[in-house]
Amino acid sequence: GEGERVVGVRVSTCSWDSVPPLRGLRGFGGVAFQVYRASFSSAHFCGRKLHGRLPVSSFAVVYRAAKLRADMRLGHFRRDYGTGSLRRQELAGDPIAQFQGWFRQASGLTREGRWRRVGIALYKLWQGLLGRPPLDANAMALATVSVEGQPSVRTVLLKGVDARGFVFFTNYDSRKGRELAANPRAALVFYWPDWERQVCITGTVSKLPREESEAYFKTRPRGAQLAAWASNQSDVIPNREALEARWQEMARRFEGADVPLPPNWGGYVLAPEQIEFWQGRLNRLHDRFRYSRQPDGTWRVDRLCP
Repeated sequence: GEGERVVGVRVSTCSWDSVPPLRGLRGFGGVAFQVYRASFSSAHFCGRKLHGRLPVSSFAVVYRAAKLRADMRLGHFRRDYGTGSLRRQELAGDPIAQFQGWFRQASGLTREGRWRRVGIALYKLWQGLLGRPPLDANAMALATVSVEGQPSVRTVLLKGVDARGFVFFTNYDSRKGRELAANPRAALVFYWPDWERQVCITGTVSKLPREESEAYFKTRPRGAQLAAWASNQSDVIPNREALEARWQEMARRFEGADVPLPPNWGGYVLAPEQIEFWQGRLNRLHDRFRYSRQPDGTWRVDRLCP
C-alpha cells in the first residue's frame, strides 16, 4: 500500500526457495528477485549494504520492469531442432520396436546414445556457466480429450504465465485445437528432472485475443512464421518433400513483406483450477501439495500422499 516501506531487496542467482521470501518475483534463467518487509533497516543488493529505506512506489517500477523482462524472456524461449531426422525407410516395421530403439538411445544403452549423453552434459554445463536458461525448461505436456473420450497428449512450449493462467500457441485446426474446441478441459505437466520436480495443472482453456496472438507471432523467426502457413498441422502428407515445397511456396508468396498471422493460428490460455507441486524424496516418500481454487478466488492447499 501507499506509504509502506521495503526494507530489504535481494537479487540472487541461487534457487528462489533457498530463502523463504515474504514476497517475491521469480525471474526465469535462474534469477530470483526477493523483497522483504522486516524490522531491520539495511538492504542487501549484490552483496553490498544499501542503508536506508526504499518506498514501495519506487520498487513498483523495478517490479514492473523486471516482470516485463521475465515475461518477454519466456516468450522468447526457443531453439531450433536440428540434431537429427526421421525418414520412413529408417522406421521399424513395428512401433514397439521403434520405441525400444529410441528408448535405448535415450537411456544411453547404445554407443551413440552414450556419446550423446556426454555431449548433452557438457553442453548443459557450458550453458550453466554462461548463465543461460536450461534447454526446454518451458516444455510442458498438454493433454486433451476428443468427443469420443479418447485422450491425447503432446509436448508444447509455455510462452507466458500470468494471473489468467498458462499461455501457449498452436494451429487451431490441429488435433489439439479441434479437441479443445469440442472440450476445453485440459491438463498440463511440467517435468524438471534436474530438480526432481513436476507440476501438474488442470483447468479450462480459452483462446487469446487475436491482437495478443499477432503480437507474439511477430516475435517468431521468419522461418517459423512461414511454417505456420505451410503446415496443415496433424493432416496426412505424402512425404517430406511436399511439406518443404509448401514452405518454399509460402516463402515466395510473402517475399519482401512481413508474414501475417494465419487465420487458423494463435494462442490459448489455460485457467488453472488445480495445481499440484511434486518434489521427489527418498524411499518414494515424495512431497505433494495441491492448490485448489475456491469459489471466492482463493486457493486451498492440501498435502497429498505420494
